[in-house]
Amino acid sequence: MDDTDTLDSRGTGRLAREVAAFIAKKWPVSGVTRHQLYVHESIPFTSHNSCAVVHVETEGREAADELFALTEEVMLGDFIPGSDPGLAVAEDWQITPALIAYGRDAQSTVLNQNIARTLAKNLGIRLKGLGGTEDGVIGSLAGLGLAAMKSDGRYLLVGSIRSMTGPVSVEQVLAAGVDCVQTIDGELLTTGLIMEQEGKSVKPCPIGGKITLLVRRENGNILPIKRG
Repeated sequence: MDDTDTLDSRGTGRLAREVAAFIAKKWPVSGVTRHQLYVHESIPFTSHNSCAVVHVETEGREAADELFALTEEVMLGDFIPGSDPGLAVAEDWQITPALIAYGRDAQSTVLNQNIARTLAKNLGIRLKGLGGTEDGVIGSLAGLGLAAMKSDGRYLLVGSIRSMTGPVSVEQVLAAGVDCVQTIDGELLTTGLIMEQEGKSVKPCPIGGKITLLVRRENGNILPIKRG
């Protein structure tokens, strides 16, 4: 999903987490990721121009159709006047190199709705604008391609990570659903205290298909790194 908010409203990430909570009542949700899109003067955006993707563990056309309908209902029920939301839902078999290339292009190129709608039609992907200019279809489709790379963006929700705020131990982070904690120079950590800000939760990223929290050592402390 993309372009669901305004400067004075809740963000797309929060809406994505709310959508994930509704979806989780019927299907397992493995996580919610945030993906950074192109920041350019000709592209309208609220603050950072990012989209959010909810990762759902289900399969089949009927499930995808129902998933789309449920998400559309939740998004329309929380529509923010002045926003231009878009929604896209794809099954695994619809994730092609063309979709991934489109996602990458959306991080460095000014795209338009026609490109997005044509690609979605050719791949059979469910894509719909849910109000305003409907420009959100551009970023929502891009999110699918970027999420499929499994090495882009960061997690807004995964495991029980949001229930823990800093400082937090490496052991707690690993027990909460993170696959590994690693320094930027490659050291894997299994113990230690991560000096995240009080009241803030750490922000792992998908890297090579693994849920990874990147950290750095500074003056004897382990500091979390925020990517994307």
